[in-house]
Amino acid sequence: MPTPEPTTTAILATATEAAHLGGKVLQDWVGRFSVSEKSRANLVTEADHASQELIHQTIVAQFSDHGFLGEEGLCHESATSDYRWVIDPLDGTSNYVHGFPYYAVSIGVEKAGQLVAAVIFDPNRDETFAATLDGGATLNGQPINTSGQTDVSAAMAMASLPVGGDEHDPAVNRFLRSLKHLQTVQRSGSAALNLACVACGRIDAFWSSSLKPWDVAAGVLIVKEAGGAVTNLEGGRIDIMIPDILATSSGKIGQDLTGILN
Repeated sequence: MPTPEPTTTAILATATEAAHLGGKVLQDWVGRFSVSEKSRANLVTEADHASQELIHQTIVAQFSDHGFLGEEGLCHESATSDYRWVIDPLDGTSNYVHGFPYYAVSIGVEKAGQLVAAVIFDPNRDETFAATLDGGATLNGQPINTSGQTDVSAAMAMASLPVGGDEHDPAVNRFLRSLKHLQTVQRSGSAALNLACVACGRIDAFWSSSLKPWDVAAGVLIVKEAGGAVTNLEGGRIDIMIPDILATSSGKIGQDLTGILN
């Protein structure tokens, strides 16, 4: 007998439960983890692995036939289901390692390649950002919207820069070009929370050309459902498998930034 089609409500509930459990693991590990490097300054801790393991177990208990893609070596393609969970058990590892409280758990769910549900959980502020396709976006259960800002000169933005980038790096040049056009530009260390902040109106734009799909999967849907615009840096269709994203409070800001950043 085929597995019944899950409801979006059930998927979101499981994603929320898993994100909260993963966040609790992160907080439990604070101050007692060791650190290794996957690559230059690409840090990983026991907390990453412990969080991902519990998240995965929680989801599998409800949806055993679904596929998975996770930062810490989790890659399982399903032969029987169109669903794939894209998981970052700790987005903002460097911040976490240094005790800077700006990191999150990020879980996005795709059906046949389309994002249908998303949760970003900030365990430091106990904030849960969530969205479902065509169902709107919420923060702790309350509807959220982007700022709607349309004036680049009044906008606050976040940008991701690659580790070890120098003055010749295109991403660094892009960052420098943006400074004279935006009111302020920051670099925070957590793409997931940056996207969540675009969605709830705390900032007006975020861009990057160096992220992985698990960094952005949840945030892409949350920003869109909050009324924002998400494209690649040239204004084209976003593909989470390609490290190229521009998320903005409005289409107008997006169009203006596309011209500035390219």
